[in-house]
Amino acid sequence: MSSTKEILDNHLGAFFRRDLEAVLSDYAPEAVMFTQNGTLNGINGIRPIFQALFAEFGKGRPTFDMKQQTIEGDFAYIVWTAETSDNVYEMATDTFAIRAGKIVAQSFTAKTTPK
Repeated sequence: MSSTKEILDNHLGAFFRRDLEAVLSDYAPEAVMFTQNGTLNGINGIRPIFQALFAEFGKGRPTFDMKQQTIEGDFAYIVWTAETSDNVYEMATDTFAIRAGKIVAQSFTAKTTPK
């Protein structure tokens, strides 16, 4: 079984490669993602948010700055900023709950300003 850090590192690496299937493979089938726009359930519910993020971060030369990364047992918390061709992510945060090597719950929120 992988550690919380290993799962988080894999997840972030897959995100930066924009590898949708690798990102989704980190989630348990019944995973839940809480966002400022509502709750996403299961891998098929989570898929569209990553498709949209990959499309956005795939344009131009986006920047990403990890401000904080904390891991405590089965939980991970990250704070980051980014800039894409479309938006400035003034502050964003994700919290992950990981069980048996899979993300079972995640929260994501961001203060985003369109360009």
